[in-house]
Amino acid sequence: MTRILVVDDSPMDRRLAGGILAKNGFTVDYAGDGRAALQAMAVELPAAVVTDLQMPEMDGLALVAECRRLHPSIPIVLMTAHGSADTAVLALKTGAASYVPKRSLASDLVNTLRDILALTREVDRASTVDPLEVHTVNLELRSSLEAIAEVVGQLESHLIQLALCDETGMLQVGVALREALVNAVVHGNLEVSSKLHEESPTRFFEAVKERQELLPYKARKVKVLAVYSPLEVIYTIKDDGPGFDTAALPDPTDLENLDKPSGRGLMLIRTFMDEVSFSPTGSEIRMVKRRASAKSLAD
Repeated sequence: MTRILVVDDSPMDRRLAGGILAKNGFTVDYAGDGRAALQAMAVELPAAVVTDLQMPEMDGLALVAECRRLHPSIPIVLMTAHGSADTAVLALKTGAASYVPKRSLASDLVNTLRDILALTREVDRASTVDPLEVHTVNLELRSSLEAIAEVVGQLESHLIQLALCDETGMLQVGVALREALVNAVVHGNLEVSSKLHEESPTRFFEAVKERQELLPYKARKVKVLAVYSPLEVIYTIKDDGPGFDTAALPDPTDLENLDKPSGRGLMLIRTFMDEVSFSPTGSEIRMVKRRASAKSLAD
């Protein structure tokens, strides 16, 4: 069974998160702060860590930094609470893979973990591919969520060959790519609004499943273009949907949006990528990830 380490100084919050995971087939270990978490990881590495941010002894931000140094392949998901937005953004930049607001644990924690673990499995399978011989990769996928992890794994395999990122950075790029692809499929091609998720996660996923079987939605495609160079990779993801008003996008610099489903994906994309832009119609996103040395030159 997949082992998850839950870290929180509140016994009630710790058991709440752990109970949700245990009910969904995960094996759960617990730690009361970052220092205890590192001690537990020295004995047995979990598949992932789910951590609070505000804790005594060693807080979540320090834990993320130490995990990136000691265990860079272990993904960390933050549990964010009101008032922790600044620290959460810093923790994402430091090395966390994603976050879930504490008020949304019941609806979002399990899916977030499963998505991230699926990405790590795809990277493991892709890590033995032959050296990259092409500089441009074109991919196409239908309006379904099932193929996204495989597509992201294929794209990440090229990053492995280029050694563009460390292990943590590679997972973060994978998360950003997944969020962009989900947006293209769900909000672009299937035209299911994130506002529905805020109202009812159950109705949201029902609407996604229903439209995957209906025309014209199921006939639409998502096109992915990746252009590689020694210093950077540029991803362009385009859907066949009607587009949207890009001016209406949640402001990713407004930390109030950290707690909203409609702002979560874009927050992760903008945090993990070095440059992000949309086409005027909103049906295409362009993302750039640079090598660390190239970022220094750009700055």
